[in-house]
Amino acid sequence: MKDRGELLFEIGCEEIPAGMILKASQELKAILAKHLSANGLVDEPTAQESIEAFGAPRRIVAIAKNVRLKQEDVTREIAGPPKAIAFDAAGQPTRAAVSFAEKQGVPVGKLTIVNTPKGEYVAVKQLVRGKTAAEILKAVLPEAIREITWPRSMTWAGAQGPRFIRPVRWIVALLDGKPVSCSLAEVKAGNRTDGHRFLGKRIIPVSGARDYEAKLKKNFVLCRPEARRKKIESELRSLTSRKGLRAHEDAALLEMVTYLNEYPTVILGSFDPSFLALPEEILITVMRGHQKYFAVESRSGELAPHFLAVINLPRDAKGLVRAGHERVLRARFADAQFFWETDQKTRLGDYLPKLSAVTYERRLGSYGDKVERMRSLARWLSEQWFSGGIAQADVAGSDRAAELAKCDLVTEMVREFTELQGIVGGLYARAQGEPEEIAQAVYDHYQPLGLDDPLPRNLTGCAVALADKLDSLVACFAVGAIPTGSSDPFALRRAALGVVKIILEKNLPLSISAAVSAAARGLREHAPRIEESAEVENHVIEFLLERARYILRERRGFAYDEINAAFAAGADDLGDAVERVAAVKAIRHTKNFAPLAASFKRIRNILEKSAGKGDKGQVSVRQDLLREAAELQLHTAAQRIGEEATRLKKEKKYRKALEKISELRPAVDFFFDKVLVMAEDEDVRRNRIALLAGLLKEFSTIADFSELGAEESK
Repeated sequence: MKDRGELLFEIGCEEIPAGMILKASQELKAILAKHLSANGLVDEPTAQESIEAFGAPRRIVAIAKNVRLKQEDVTREIAGPPKAIAFDAAGQPTRAAVSFAEKQGVPVGKLTIVNTPKGEYVAVKQLVRGKTAAEILKAVLPEAIREITWPRSMTWAGAQGPRFIRPVRWIVALLDGKPVSCSLAEVKAGNRTDGHRFLGKRIIPVSGARDYEAKLKKNFVLCRPEARRKKIESELRSLTSRKGLRAHEDAALLEMVTYLNEYPTVILGSFDPSFLALPEEILITVMRGHQKYFAVESRSGELAPHFLAVINLPRDAKGLVRAGHERVLRARFADAQFFWETDQKTRLGDYLPKLSAVTYERRLGSYGDKVERMRSLARWLSEQWFSGGIAQADVAGSDRAAELAKCDLVTEMVREFTELQGIVGGLYARAQGEPEEIAQAVYDHYQPLGLDDPLPRNLTGCAVALADKLDSLVACFAVGAIPTGSSDPFALRRAALGVVKIILEKNLPLSISAAVSAAARGLREHAPRIEESAEVENHVIEFLLERARYILRERRGFAYDEINAAFAAGADDLGDAVERVAAVKAIRHTKNFAPLAASFKRIRNILEKSAGKGDKGQVSVRQDLLREAAELQLHTAAQRIGEEATRLKKEKKYRKALEKISELRPAVDFFFDKVLVMAEDEDVRRNRIALLAGLLKEFSTIADFSELGAEESK
């Protein structure tokens, strides 16, 4: 008899926003894996592997393989009262035994005696028959629909009805080809799906996963995103290669159109070549952001007067759809051309007074106030770099770039195409004759938006970008606008990651605490009503360091405790801290270093315990109190090795310094083997504690070895 089968589950609804489909399908997979494994219908170790889930604009689908058609029967042993209570001295059952047997539905003679840690108890074994998968799924599947989370949702069956991103119109639930009896908001599950809204049949009976996919394809629905993406990519290449062109690479747009269409087809359209006089950033943004078109470029990378649109139809034989898209794009380009020409009538810097009327945050004032803070901080940053010997640092250039950076926010172009902020400012600055370095700095100052995004191209751009991000962090933290959970309206996490990425990848010599303090000074000068404090600055610094830890862990492959060890010795100079993290990673598994790290952890524990007992210790070690040969040897070795390690540290030869420190291991091991730290003689005890405290302090300036986990230090 067949004991396993396949589950096909489809939630059919109105069009789901494209950006939400992938996450929803991933959630559905996890939810089903949880419920099916909890109910014993799939093997828990392979629950995730046995389920696949995917989605399209009008459906979220899951297919589970090897689902048990029935739970396994289980024999349970149920304990009752103690034997001494259940049976009298003559071995006859008491009322307690009879009541227990009646409750379990068995005769008293079926009771057994079991030994437990608490003594002998009566018990009964019961065979619990497993439920059928159909019974379990009747409750599980509607619950799975409810458990999918959405950024926002709606009800469609009255105020008390279930919530979902869009109204659910049909449900397919087939177990081994047979419908599962369940429902949600009066929508009964069955074996009928729905084809393409305009091209396919409304009611399509299916019998399983293979049948489901084949029949949907005949009705113009490619239910799997991989199939839709492959079709789009193939047609993008085919249409452009005929003309010696190529589609402008845009992975995010490809992902979007994959989830926007059930049966995607690519068409090639054209526009008036005269529009190519506009900057390509504007043309690409108009095509991509508003129309979801791919730009087309020549093999050399220059924009061509064509576009690629993805339509939810199998063909456009008469070219009517193409003509419609061309007409819409022509109007959008005409608007952009008008904005470009209108905005150019005013110098970019002359837009600055208008920023006073644009609120940044009600307690922090306007964008005009923010610009003044950015200018002050950008100048300070450039001064640090210039005095530090970075020849490209240009204080006046950084000030001018910061002054212009936000001016495009009040231009017509950015009001219409908000995603072009910064870029438009840079384009206008270049067109109006500003130096190229300043134009690039304005253009780039929002970068990097993500960890994979490029950095500002020049040092002036880095100064403005850091000024913008640091000001946002300090100012928002000062008024309590701190990210919580998924809420981060001022994108402060992204700003902090950007700060860290710029400093690390540009290898900029910058004190994090000094930079945060400089941002705080700007806030006091240009937003005097805000009560900024040292506590706020500390919170911002820790927020930045958390992002630094994340980058080093996730992008550079350092272990969590390696980062903590180096950061515990100081992380104000991030570049220097990273060098020390790398040194710790390189040496941690060597013969002497790992045991020495364990000894330093022991030293820290001893010092903490001694402090708890009131032993404050003493500042320096008294040689006359070094009674044992082992402690004298350790003191001598520490002095000798400390001098050499200090020299290497000053030369930033951190690995060699750590190798030198690891030579302490024999002396430390000998000390702990021969010396009782907590001696009864108070002076001797305090002297030994001072020796260990000095050791910990002296040799923890590169990394705090006690932060290294024991499991990593073998």
